[in-house]
Amino acid sequence: MPSSEPSKKVRSIIERDRKALLKTTRLPYPFVVSHGDGDFAYDIDGKRYIDFTSFIAVYNFGVGSPASVRKAISRQAEKIMHAAFYDFHAEEPVEYAEKLLTMFPKGFGRVFFSNSGTEANEAALKLSKLFTKRQYTLAFYSSFHGRTLGSLSLTASRTRQREHFGPFNSVVHVPYAYCYRCPFGKEYPSCGMACVDYIKKQVLTEELSPKEVGAIFIEPIQGEGGYVVPPKEFVKGIREIATDNGMLLVSDEVQAGYMRTGKFLALDNFGVEADIYTMAKAAGGGLPIGITVVRHSLGDIPEGAHSNTFGANLASIAGANATLDYVKKNMPTLREYSSGKGKLIMKRLNEMKERYEIVGDVRGIGMMIGVEIVTDKSSKDPGVRQHEEILKLCFEKGLLLMPAGTSTLRIIPPLTISKQSLEKGLDILEDAVKTVNSRTPRAGA
Repeated sequence: MPSSEPSKKVRSIIERDRKALLKTTRLPYPFVVSHGDGDFAYDIDGKRYIDFTSFIAVYNFGVGSPASVRKAISRQAEKIMHAAFYDFHAEEPVEYAEKLLTMFPKGFGRVFFSNSGTEANEAALKLSKLFTKRQYTLAFYSSFHGRTLGSLSLTASRTRQREHFGPFNSVVHVPYAYCYRCPFGKEYPSCGMACVDYIKKQVLTEELSPKEVGAIFIEPIQGEGGYVVPPKEFVKGIREIATDNGMLLVSDEVQAGYMRTGKFLALDNFGVEADIYTMAKAAGGGLPIGITVVRHSLGDIPEGAHSNTFGANLASIAGANATLDYVKKNMPTLREYSSGKGKLIMKRLNEMKERYEIVGDVRGIGMMIGVEIVTDKSSKDPGVRQHEEILKLCFEKGLLLMPAGTSTLRIIPPLTISKQSLEKGLDILEDAVKTVNSRTPRAGA
């Protein structure tokens, strides 16, 4: 069992990190990674942790990626990695793009490769303006599409991410269907999709002309905003707004895609199609890649209108190609994993919700699940302190967990995690929740 006190070596590396690197986001526990192996991640002292993070939804198919993916990357690295693909030509990115397009709905025909999710969304933002010749974009509160300036204009999950960086692009934010905390004070399904009506009757009537809005960016499941799952009617209503007004619908699949929800495209869970899709994270098998896929009918772009240096890096493409081969070969099994293990997780978490006052909401699709921690069920006040204590206790007992939103635990183990490791991880989580629940004055009083 991992110790609650970091070793001298761990403390030294963290201190060097603080001196040498600009501050970014860090978890409230001192994990210094060494290597990974399927269900587990190991720190530099050799301590083993059950992984419920997939390293931010990158290792969907096991920590460290399957052996076939690692071997493909190694083989390509021995040949050449950087090929200046957007100036020269190479076969590997073309082969991967052709194969990737078979995973999309009929009518999708062109791909742009970059280096990350934020770059994929930057490309989608630029392309939506180019294709529609319209200057405005709609995005949602609590959304996260990246931190570079263009994608940051779409992001609206924390003021800290945006303060001092404006002015931003012409993006107007609208409420997402966060039913546990409805911005209109209503309850689903009696709400009548007030959030969709608000966009139609207020935003597109009193603030923006629909003729000037080029695209709506949506996460099928909000990630950093708290793993919020909207009703199908909401997503269909957004699709209808886009279609009726000549807007493009952009689906940000960066975290939710690549089988995380049991489907290759998370938007498929809602019975609609987008006009542009963006992907990253799990696609590269651990190496950086961003992917923007556009509907064929949108056409092409002028030469030089968009490009980059490292997009379609051949090592990343090798990882992506091998990862996609793994997905295609194991598709039925991965669907079964996501569905079956997802149901197991939801069952355990809903039991915790019944037992513990600090578990306010449990929501998710497949193996993309959020647990919202509150001070008590009546007030629904975010349990920020409790949330952090749970993360720390889980780490001390050998489980890696990550936060989302204000006080949500994100449960995103590799899809390939064994049932034994999954059950053990859930046992650790429940023990931590039980302990923190008992320490919370208003809980169970």
